[in-house]
Amino acid sequence: MHPIALIPLFATSSALQFAFDKATIEGKLTICCLALVSMFSWTVMITKGRQIYRARRMAKKFFKAYRATRDPLELARQGADYDGAPAFELYYTAAEELEYHLKNNPIEIKGEKKISHSAFDSVKVTLERIASAQALSLEKGMIVLSTAVAGGPFLGLLGTVWGVMETFAGIARANAASLTAMAPGVAGALIATVIGLLVAIPAMFAYNFMVTSIRAITQELDNFANEYAVQIEHKYVDNRALADELTDALKNAREGSFGDTAGLASFGR
Repeated sequence: MHPIALIPLFATSSALQFAFDKATIEGKLTICCLALVSMFSWTVMITKGRQIYRARRMAKKFFKAYRATRDPLELARQGADYDGAPAFELYYTAAEELEYHLKNNPIEIKGEKKISHSAFDSVKVTLERIASAQALSLEKGMIVLSTAVAGGPFLGLLGTVWGVMETFAGIARANAASLTAMAPGVAGALIATVIGLLVAIPAMFAYNFMVTSIRAITQELDNFANEYAVQIEHKYVDNRALADELTDALKNAREGSFGDTAGLASFGR
């Protein structure tokens, strides 16, 4: 970089250093509080940015693999893993619940295992619970950014007003109302507002971007939950008409009775 281009940077740095040196104790405490808020907000921005990036990248891979299958349980039975994708967490947990009912409460229909509507209700509750949990996980920590956006400028303004009040009080006591006497105190007071804005502006852009991204991921998650529930219902839920269920039940009862009669006859022989 050309040396002439560095002059504004050095001027700004020296101005901030001069203003900080002239700030009152209250102003410096305010700046320290703002620095703490900035540290937390940047930690959240970096952490949430990585989380959202990973969620988007892994979700693309998961949806591509899922829509290439025919069976809603195929990926789970293959042991596929798409860690970081909220949709995969929803899929895998619901698949575990479905497998539990297929194993412990199955309904045999033409050699295929299915589940009852009451068991399917349990699967749907699991889908709703995991969708809510994943949405809360994505939104976790966003309160820090909203606090930095809303509170940073006001905290800086508090330091500025306090510093200006101290400056005018000192001028009144010294009876020296000149620009030379006022300038250092006003500069020291204004730095609190500058720091407050430097805290709030990055947090504002990051908050708006992340809220939009989280809303899109959450909507995608809700859509997938509905899609997955429909596919489970078509593949694994007993959707026979009541008359067919009664017919199958009577048929099974007759076969069972016949088997018992044959068993008793054999036993008698």
